[in-house]
Amino acid sequence: MTAVLSSQLGTIQQTSNHENLSDYVHPHLRQPLPQPSTHSASSTALHQSVIAQENGRRRRPNERSVTQADPRQLAKPRPDLAQLDRLVQTPTELTVRQDSNGARPKGQLLRASTDIGSQRESPTPKSDFTEENWELRHGWEDQYNSSEYLGLLSSAFYMYYTDKRHDTGGKPKDEDHSHPPQEWRMRDRLKTVSAALAVCLNIGVDPPDVVKTNPAAKLECWIDPTLSTAASSKTMEHIGKKLQEQYETLSIRVRYKVFLDPSVDETRKFCTSLRRNAKDERILFHYNGHGVPLPTQSGEIWVFNKNYTQYIPVSLYDLQAWLGAPSLYVFDCSHAGNILLNFDRFVEKHEAENAELRLQDPTAQPQSYTDNIQLAACGKSESLPTSPDLPADLFTCCLTTPIEISLRFFVLENRLPSDLTLNDIGRIPGRLQERRSPLGELNWIFTAITDTIAWNILPRALFKKLFRQDLMVAALFRNFLLSERVMRANGCRPMSMPQLPETHNHSLWQAWDLAVEMVLAQLPAMLASEDGGPQYEYQHSNFFTEQLTAFEVYLAQGAPSQTAPRQLPIVLQVLLSQVHRLRALILLSRFFDLGPWAVNLALTIGIFPYVLKLLQSAAWELKPVMIFIWARILAVDGACQADLLKDNGYQYFLTMLNPQSGLPVGNASEHRAMSAFIVAMFCKDFRQGQVVCLTPELIEICIAHLRDAENPLLRQWSCLCISMLWADFPDAKWVGIRHLAHQKLCEMALDPVPEVRAAALHALTNFLGIPDLTEQVAQSEESIASTVLIMTTDGNNMVREELLVFFSTFVKRYINKFLVAAYEQLVEERDLLLHPNAETDPGRQYIPQASRNFSESSSISTLSKNSVQGSIWMHLLLMTIDAHPGVAQDAGIIVDYVHESLLESPLGPRAQPIIDDIIRLSRRPVTMSRQPSTAPALRQPQVSPSPTPQPPQRQEGYLSIGMRRTASVAAAFKHLALGTSASSDDIPASLHKTATNASAQQQPVPGPLRNRVPAEWSRPPDEHDHVSNSMAYQQAKIPTPRGFKARDPLQAPSIPLKSGFFDWSIEYFREPQMKPNEPDEPGSDDYNSRLWRRVRNEKTMQTTQPLKGIAGTNHWDVSSGFFNNGTQPMKMCFHQFEEHLAVADDRDTICIWNWQQSARVNRFSNGNPSGSKINEVQFINEDDQAMLMTGSSDGMIKIFRNYESEKQVEMVSAFRALTDLVPSNKNAGLVFDWQQGQGKLLVAGDVKVVRVWNAATEICTNDIPARSGSCITSLTSDQVAGNVFVGGYGDGAIRVFDQRLKPAMAMIKVWREHKQWITNVHMQRGGLRELVSGSRNGEIKLWDIRKDGPLNTMTATKHVLRTLSVHEHAPVFATGTERHNVNVFNVNGTLLNSIEPYSSFLHQNRSSPIAATAFHPHRMMLACSSLLNSHINLFACQQ
Repeated sequence: MTAVLSSQLGTIQQTSNHENLSDYVHPHLRQPLPQPSTHSASSTALHQSVIAQENGRRRRPNERSVTQADPRQLAKPRPDLAQLDRLVQTPTELTVRQDSNGARPKGQLLRASTDIGSQRESPTPKSDFTEENWELRHGWEDQYNSSEYLGLLSSAFYMYYTDKRHDTGGKPKDEDHSHPPQEWRMRDRLKTVSAALAVCLNIGVDPPDVVKTNPAAKLECWIDPTLSTAASSKTMEHIGKKLQEQYETLSIRVRYKVFLDPSVDETRKFCTSLRRNAKDERILFHYNGHGVPLPTQSGEIWVFNKNYTQYIPVSLYDLQAWLGAPSLYVFDCSHAGNILLNFDRFVEKHEAENAELRLQDPTAQPQSYTDNIQLAACGKSESLPTSPDLPADLFTCCLTTPIEISLRFFVLENRLPSDLTLNDIGRIPGRLQERRSPLGELNWIFTAITDTIAWNILPRALFKKLFRQDLMVAALFRNFLLSERVMRANGCRPMSMPQLPETHNHSLWQAWDLAVEMVLAQLPAMLASEDGGPQYEYQHSNFFTEQLTAFEVYLAQGAPSQTAPRQLPIVLQVLLSQVHRLRALILLSRFFDLGPWAVNLALTIGIFPYVLKLLQSAAWELKPVMIFIWARILAVDGACQADLLKDNGYQYFLTMLNPQSGLPVGNASEHRAMSAFIVAMFCKDFRQGQVVCLTPELIEICIAHLRDAENPLLRQWSCLCISMLWADFPDAKWVGIRHLAHQKLCEMALDPVPEVRAAALHALTNFLGIPDLTEQVAQSEESIASTVLIMTTDGNNMVREELLVFFSTFVKRYINKFLVAAYEQLVEERDLLLHPNAETDPGRQYIPQASRNFSESSSISTLSKNSVQGSIWMHLLLMTIDAHPGVAQDAGIIVDYVHESLLESPLGPRAQPIIDDIIRLSRRPVTMSRQPSTAPALRQPQVSPSPTPQPPQRQEGYLSIGMRRTASVAAAFKHLALGTSASSDDIPASLHKTATNASAQQQPVPGPLRNRVPAEWSRPPDEHDHVSNSMAYQQAKIPTPRGFKARDPLQAPSIPLKSGFFDWSIEYFREPQMKPNEPDEPGSDDYNSRLWRRVRNEKTMQTTQPLKGIAGTNHWDVSSGFFNNGTQPMKMCFHQFEEHLAVADDRDTICIWNWQQSARVNRFSNGNPSGSKINEVQFINEDDQAMLMTGSSDGMIKIFRNYESEKQVEMVSAFRALTDLVPSNKNAGLVFDWQQGQGKLLVAGDVKVVRVWNAATEICTNDIPARSGSCITSLTSDQVAGNVFVGGYGDGAIRVFDQRLKPAMAMIKVWREHKQWITNVHMQRGGLRELVSGSRNGEIKLWDIRKDGPLNTMTATKHVLRTLSVHEHAPVFATGTERHNVNVFNVNGTLLNSIEPYSSFLHQNRSSPIAATAFHPHRMMLACSSLLNSHINLFACQQ
């Protein structure tokens, strides 16, 4: 159900964002209520001109039934009502103000006034017809003109059957269409454990192929070897030690080994030793070749001989053999590109040798050589920079001391206004590990920038491998991005394998330069302060604040095309700072709200360890946002249970779930609902989680939350939390028994929210199955089963499907008892076929056949009659013919399983002959007299006494009504269905018996005059019409619900059924909740479409409004359309605004016509069984995207979306509205009246009650006694307030009811002026609210509910009155007669004209009765059709 808000359209004022928790976290759970507002001058003038008669869909908030759920709490949690007063909009103010809590108001639409009444000052042409009394009928003049009602014009109205449960059919999305969790964990995580630092400098001796410039770069690891007075060996040791220290800043846990001017043997020895100790972990090999010749063309590097008299080449083949893989190589020498270009060639050679070795010895495990990473300082023909201002090992310094190099590079590239020297920049205060110090902040910013550059440029898999797999690799590659920028500026192009895209010109480097400049600008003052000058307080960089603002701008744009935000790695770094942590988490929660793709991105970048660590934080201000973030993570990837178990992270959410825990938010219940979801996911298929959560306190907390009437989401997930705790965990079930949790869950069977009812069933299903089946356990389970039987009549298919999952589990557990129940039912059906009159003959004592085969003490025929299992079996049989195909299919699986198990059981040899007898006897002709004046009723199943309240009894009717099977032995019973023929000869004996008994019981009590009237007076006018052959049924496509998959006929039935409700419920936390829905977002396609429809609706009403005056005087004989429906039209309905005409035939086919173009746009089958027909067809939600509602004589209500599209038409909902009907094409069948404003469906017919169904809750909220033994033939109601409705009866009576009264006292008036069958009774939704009734004998009467008699009586025809249609707004009505005439009258009784519908040349029949008539709700147009003719005629009023 969707609420469409009504307020003046205008520009929406952009609201500012504030850095508080309410602004960023909680709007996703605050859905604004409909806001009362006044109209602008133009819209107010329109509404005030028609207010006395208008709008039959307004809801009165103070008149809602106590048992009715507030529809506003169904889809989203409800906000504080106090917010409404702050959202009132004045007529001259077109902007929408932001409420005090910071929640952004949704875009709103002014509701079109669809029900336009007569105008007091209407510019209509003068005519002789005038309405004598302009007051509204029934005393509603003052009420509808009151200021209160004027205010209701701007309130919300609701669209029904548009919730997620209807859009998805209650089925979870396929993984192909959703966002499956990506593999964000590093399953093959490696770490660098050892490092070989080979430094070949040979100080004092230049290599032969290197020509040094003068001056040249000298510094090695920031040490000038030429200035040292010590021996060269000591200098080398200092350089080696400094190199190790530089690497330790990257990773201190690595075991470093420095090789100074190594020989070949030392190199081989050290390398092989490192691989032996490292095993399968990564080894770092750093090579500084500044003192040896350049690498050869084949990639050989140089070391020394033992006596340092020769340079010895080392082949890459040998080096790879010594180091193995995985390895990380860093080559800092000129022409280093030669090494990388030849590296893979030798790896392939090694792998070829390994493959040959495996062929020779399959058990061999050779060393792997494939996982290698290489970094080289320059290309194959490039030399290292020689600038004296730069170090000689510039590449190494970039990799190990990036901050120092960045500062030096910035100073060299940019002239500073201060007198800072290169030596001064090395004196920046602080340490790298201290983020609040200048040096630490620079390092923090550098890490964020390089991570972000890599994230935005590299492919995700490569980023994950290089920047998240190994800390050492990640640090080196972050610094490698800097080396590319620095060395490119000095004529070198660093190389890497795997190869990286160019990053030296990324725009974020400008942000890095700004951060460096800000530090250098403050450096003189800081140095002066250290030297004893004035104190100086360091001004921290605003880099992270600006980046968070940029991220916020990205979120405000709505993440167009799901592009990844470039600032996401920076947000990750910000989480390390307490200063920005709260804002970063709030923005991160908004990003997570965009959907699973956003969560996957954040997890891939490495957010998980941070949010896991934050669970140990005691900061209360973080708890709401942490709950939200974790709910989103677990909704996308539930495999985080072990992480929550570690360090007791789950306790964070158990504490928040407790009602006594304070949350620093206003919507604490929504966050507790998320906490319940997290705990449920923690327990799902995770025994360790169930064990640690198994505390009496958790059960008590969840039970307490079931009483939270304000938040259905909390109730739903409290049920599911208990369910996941109980799943396959007997200890938890016993704890639940001790706390009576199962009884509390049974009380949720009538919860106003379908999702909560389904969640309770899910928990009760998991409660079944305690291994120790004691008497106490059996009583508890049977008590639960008997209690939930009432849910077989639930109006929501998702609930009924979940109920079948419960039944399948219960059947599996007590299979033997169900085999007995199935056997007895077959025996009873066979005996009823053998002796159809046995129970109705008082002079004959009937003994069941089964009793003849067993002794009386051991008779099996009565074992299941008074048991819960027997009652469930009868309901299962009934549900196999459910109106919803998914429910019917699931019930069929259970019944098929039981029948197959019965044939395979010891009762199988006895059951098979009974089945054969039923098949043989059902083909035998059976005669019975039919009494069409009464409605047959089915037998009621007997339910055994139980300590729980007994559910209402429902009919059984499996073999009686028919069975729909796909595969199994039950398929042999198909021909027993009532629908095999419309004749009585094919109806099974059981139905004859029940029909006869019902006929005798349902005879109306004769009154003083009623017993003397002819019988045909109380029979429908069409009782003698031709009945269609059953073979003509289901000739068109039957729409199915979204997500429905037909059962494989070759697949054997298996139980228990698997529930998809939990997975479907999880999807709530994967969907955006913070932003408005698409139709409420100004500028969106859906919003624009809705706006267009609103303008079109208003235009339709404005153009038709002036025509009401002439409608009561002019002739209605202008032909406006003529088309062939193809089948017999019996019911017709115009859409208020679309050019659609829905036509139902005498069977099950519905055709949708575009009457403007005389073109049929769709044709589909309603799916009702043979022998039944469609009694009613009506559009709902007409102000926006309408749906089609149908009611058939088998008691079923069905709703279809996209009814005008042949390819996209779908069933939205289907349920049995009347449970005591037999499929029939006689009698009244089913009649209903839809109240759009109230969201109620009034259903009646061949039953003793008027059933009130609530579309929001999808349950029957009221059974109002019909107060008559006669059937109800017509229903109509006041469409404005929705409290008063009127019923016409088969005996001619008309009764008025008020829903505000108690059901037993709801009837407030009865009129008995009509003596025959009421053809129709209708109350206008506009105009003067005329109440018009017509009976079979042609009498037409106008009523006022305040009067005891009719206002006017007229005779429309002397023949049988077949149809009566009343225009919704114009003062006219039309009657269809048995003599092929359609007469149009005004309400004064004046005959305006008479029409004879014409047909094609070959199908002319001037004597056929009128079959159907229908007025357009707004236009002056009339549709009519005649019997035995498939053509439809459209006539308009002369203008």
